[in-house]
Amino acid sequence: MWRLSFSEHQHRRKLLDERHITTSATQELKATAFKPEHAGQLNFYLAAVDAQVKAPDDKPTIGLLLCKTKKRLVAEYALSGIDKPMGVAEYQLVKALPEPLDTCLPTIEALEEELSRDLEQEDKP
Repeated sequence: MWRLSFSEHQHRRKLLDERHITTSATQELKATAFKPEHAGQLNFYLAAVDAQVKAPDDKPTIGLLLCKTKKRLVAEYALSGIDKPMGVAEYQLVKALPEPLDTCLPTIEALEEELSRDLEQEDKP
């Protein structure tokens, strides 16, 4: 798994074993409603991943933009001139996770510990 840091941006490289397809996915989470400029920002991230991480035989990098809310028509217009595979979706915050997810996900403490280790490794020369 690769991780590039561009502010709120996370990039993950995944191998889909069942089809032997290597692809990259870039996700961005916005705490606001969708704005057309978000598509341009995600397009920038996809170009950076394609230039710095993607192997020549990889499938195109996929972009997913998660926003608090979106207007379908505005999202369609914003994405219409972009030739990279991108999608925009809304998310909803919940106070409690559904039971199947609650037992499968790491605790907040475990996530904080892992993030602390990552930050310590980044600080080492």
